[in-house]
Amino acid sequence: MTTSVAPEPRLSLLRQQHPLATPAAQRAVLSQLGEQGIPAFADVVMAQSETPLTAGPLEILQINVGKVCNQTCHHCHVDAGPDRREQMSPETIAACLRALQVHDISMLDITGGAPEMHPQFRELVTAARQEGRRVIDRCNLTILLAPGYDDLPEFLAEHDVEIVASMPCYLEANVDRQRGHGVFDKSIAALQQLSALGYGQPGSSLKLTLVYNPGGPSLPPPQSSLETAYREQLRSRFGIEFTQLFTITNMPISRFLEDLLRQDRLVEYMDKLVDAFNPATLPSLMCRNTLSVDWTGRLFDCDFNQMLDLPVLNPAAATIFDLATQTIKGRPIHTGRHCFGCTAGHGSSCQGGLVPA
Repeated sequence: MTTSVAPEPRLSLLRQQHPLATPAAQRAVLSQLGEQGIPAFADVVMAQSETPLTAGPLEILQINVGKVCNQTCHHCHVDAGPDRREQMSPETIAACLRALQVHDISMLDITGGAPEMHPQFRELVTAARQEGRRVIDRCNLTILLAPGYDDLPEFLAEHDVEIVASMPCYLEANVDRQRGHGVFDKSIAALQQLSALGYGQPGSSLKLTLVYNPGGPSLPPPQSSLETAYREQLRSRFGIEFTQLFTITNMPISRFLEDLLRQDRLVEYMDKLVDAFNPATLPSLMCRNTLSVDWTGRLFDCDFNQMLDLPVLNPAAATIFDLATQTIKGRPIHTGRHCFGCTAGHGSSCQGGLVPA
């Protein structure tokens, strides 16, 4: 009789000292795609709409509180993991809360890493909810079962926090291949805990959104049809309900970029994204109404730009500390070839698909 042994956790690219560990190295790879016939995103936008992308009213403040995580997922564009140490300071968190008030931003979207592992996560949630803001916790689910986080589901429910949870498939093999050995079973157990508290139940105010992303270099299927399949599978097999499903396209950044290069499929994938460019997605892109803050307080048009170190094109408000006195509505959006991931097919954003199937 043999005993199954879980594989050792994968190291982050940074810990491996991988050549792609830095944003500059990733930007260089994407820049070189021009030599392979991949057009600049800004040129394609101008050809379709004759106007550059600009930001509208700020509705969502998305803050990345750090890169510490209890998982090392295969596709992670943050390169987060247990071996990372970056975490947002108390001063920067306080500045984020001030910005919510000054600009009357309706939603605080908290991400990481595993954002719940930040020592001030609960204080941040409590303060934002007391100000009447909607709060999203981008949760990997397995953190809810980790030692020391046992009461986290009850805390989230008590504060009416909306949970957006990674669940790239309803099949065990596909989830474990992408997110790590044993993650599927832990995710199901966590979802059952949340369901018992009312999350995702019909008529409940506790919103539970599941997130699908492809396991490889392909576009997500239509969000509505995939949601139906998820409901049937999770309800019949595990008694799990959820509010909605988001589909998110894999961005050619960090670990997924490394995977594409290792398989020599980067140009193939980028061709697929460019060929599927859909101008109907442009008005709904998340960079139009969202501002991203990194763990040091710097401002970006989106979380993906943050990971490529492409800051907002507004030197008057370069950090969250500036945002208390400056407005950045109407700023030009900083774009790159990775942006084709948001405009391909039905579109993709942190809020799911952008146009109906």
